[in-house]
Amino acid sequence: MRHGKKFNHLGRKAAHRKAMLSNMACSLIEHKRIKTTVAKAKALRKFVEPLITKSKTDTTHSRRIVFSHLRQKEVVTELFGDVASKLATRDGGYTRILKTGNRLGDNAEMCFIELVDFNSTYTTDKPKKKSKSTRRSGSAKKAVTETTAPAVEDATVVEETTTEAAAKSEVEEVVAEETSKTTETTEEIEENKDNAKEEEEKSE
Repeated sequence: MRHGKKFNHLGRKAAHRKAMLSNMACSLIEHKRIKTTVAKAKALRKFVEPLITKSKTDTTHSRRIVFSHLRQKEVVTELFGDVASKLATRDGGYTRILKTGNRLGDNAEMCFIELVDFNSTYTTDKPKKKSKSTRRSGSAKKAVTETTAPAVEDATVVEETTTEAAAKSEVEEVVAEETSKTTETTEEIEENKDNAKEEEEKSE
């Protein structure tokens, strides 16, 4: 009986297992996402995450240690470049396992294992930038707003008064035109009446 079994040999000898995990780690760093079984993904997570942590300190010693596990120069440069810069703010948990169901042939449980910060569907929220604030800049902003606010209010008051004056003048012109028209019509009516009376008197 294997009580307290913690290490999965994956049905392989030590040399075969190390070579397989090294190859899978190189594929994960290069493509950022690979498909494999859940058992291999869990073993790969224990293998690759310490290497990612080591890549945060870009020294010759750490590069040699990572190269002794991966054995590919291009992958080491990718790990210490793009991958390390994106995962620099994380303290751990660099990989994510997404289960996809069972394989048809042997019913093995399959999954995707991926690097966390390289999946755009899960990293839509951008980190908020901290704005540096000083007392001097804050007081300057307040003073600027206080000085500009009355000027803006005065300008709005002037605009309102000018618009009101223009509206009043237009109304007065319309009223004057209407009164002149009414006076003209009344004078014409009176003249017509006088003419009619004179004609009646003449006819008599």
